[in-house]
Amino acid sequence: MTSHPTDARPRPVADLFSADGRLTAIPRRRERRAALLAHLAETLFEPGRVYRETEVNEALRTVHDDHPALRRYLVTEGLLARTRDGSAYHRQHTAPAPGGAAPTAA
Repeated sequence: MTSHPTDARPRPVADLFSADGRLTAIPRRRERRAALLAHLAETLFEPGRVYRETEVNEALRTVHDDHPALRRYLVTEGLLARTRDGSAYHRQHTAPAPGGAAPTAA
């Protein structure tokens, strides 16, 4: 019996990056994008630290030029939370809420 491509294990997140550490593209498939976002949250943002929006943008710009899309995805997926006015962000310590809703800090 031959193996079908859908039977294969998910490709590693590292496959999404070029040799210079930049993302080649933001994945369209939700599962693949979620794996990428979890990786970015873990590698770019320290738990317990508050980041200004400019710091979040700078960190995300190191991997891809479309930092606004990455920032929005991180918030939507519940990996980063932001203040109501959008001026400060922090990495979430808990699992995202169902449906990707992220609680906002006061």
